Amino acid sequence: MRKFLAIDIGATSGRAILGVLDGGRLTTEEIARFPNRIIREGGHWMWDLQALFDAIVEALRTVADRKIEIESVGIDTWGVDFALFGKDGRLMRNPYCYRDPYTAGEPERFFARVPAEKVYDITGIQVMDFNSLFQLSALRREDDAALKVVDRILFIPDALSYMLTGRQVCEYTIASTSQLLNPRTKEFSGELLDALGLQRSNFGEMVQPGTTIGTLTPEVQRLTGLGPVAVKAVAGHDTASAVAAVPASDRHFAYLSSGTWSLMGIESETPIITAESRAMNFTNEGGLGGTVRFLKNICGMWLLEQCRAEWGDVAYDSLIEEALAEEPFGILLNPDEKCFSAPPSMTAAIRDWCKATGQRVPERRGEYTRAIFDSLALRYRQVFGWLKDLASFDMERLHIIGGGARNRLLNQFTSNALGVTVIAGPVECTAIGNIMVQAAEDNPRGIIAASVDTETYAPQDTGTWVAAYEKFILITKH
Repeated sequence: MRKFLAIDIGATSGRAILGVLDGGRLTTEEIARFPNRIIREGGHWMWDLQALFDAIVEALRTVADRKIEIESVGIDTWGVDFALFGKDGRLMRNPYCYRDPYTAGEPERFFARVPAEKVYDITGIQVMDFNSLFQLSALRREDDAALKVVDRILFIPDALSYMLTGRQVCEYTIASTSQLLNPRTKEFSGELLDALGLQRSNFGEMVQPGTTIGTLTPEVQRLTGLGPVAVKAVAGHDTASAVAAVPASDRHFAYLSSGTWSLMGIESETPIITAESRAMNFTNEGGLGGTVRFLKNICGMWLLEQCRAEWGDVAYDSLIEEALAEEPFGILLNPDEKCFSAPPSMTAAIRDWCKATGQRVPERRGEYTRAIFDSLALRYRQVFGWLKDLASFDMERLHIIGGGARNRLLNQFTSNALGVTVIAGPVECTAIGNIMVQAAEDNPRGIIAASVDTETYAPQDTGTWVAAYEKFILITKH
């Protein structure tokens, strides 16, 4: 029996998950849950890194109090954000939060120095103004005092691992979210670092998932009551950990990490960086074993969640029942249109879209819900088709992981739209992936497949969905 602790921290909360491997099967248990609060400092939105460290120490103390003997602990978090450390090894100030607007307009300013086409050719990363590249560019432009004298820049999971062990490293998957990494060389781009006035030595040693960073420092051992437990670099980017938990038997699949936002992609041995991939806004991020997660961001359940907030958070079961009573494909949307990204009223934004595209305007909750579900499934088909064109292998099925794996109606619609088998689960994919990287078993996905419950969906009414897709393309081309 082997035991591991996964620290999985998202943008609003974190969890400590105990993983137990016994006889080729994995079970998990939540040990602790803690908030991750954005705080206001000096007119900016920041992360309280010390509070996160204290919460991890408290979770480790719980492990010690329960006399659980863990082999190691690993940390995964969201991407792009980073902490600055001085020559004395101390944190210089709290990290900026990617939600802070200080990077607004920064991509355009940076592209005046290094053209956008060149940046994509180097990194294969889609442009988002909160990427680390543009955060660092904005700090340099503002003559940030901490950046001027920084010794080490550590991404959030690496910073927390350093606070536990005293060793500064740079884990590959989290570094790949920065738009500073060249996925061909798996190292930082000297040209981009030069444009920022930084050096390679400002970042820690590049390590791959599964590397042992060190052991808990004597101080952390004293605070927790544990011994010299190993701290391992897992797939530090939470999406990379989630994809590591896909219970697939081969590489002939696409994945959909489904939740408020969706990420659809494939695992590729090499980066896919072409004019077509740039035009379609695909990104190349790091995966296990030096692989590349070639993926695209898609709006997920955001539209419906925002509508529910206006309707008083009505139960999903009620909305699904109402949606099934409505006409299929009566209203279609492009979920990724900018008008749906952060409108004051999502229902008003949908009504405006319908007027602009010559469709009838929804009146009932069921109409909105049906339109969102139909449109998401058809958008998934569109992106899946692009992936098929760009991939070097056949994709025989789609694995849906994350919270959206529970959405049976959308899962069936997705199978219908794509015309392939959909396998849904696991829901707790990020912590499971984190744990299996620590365990370093020979057949991690086989163990996951034997340990988690999944549901399989076969395509239905494919002819109807083919016709609906043609209508979707016509409407969304406006």
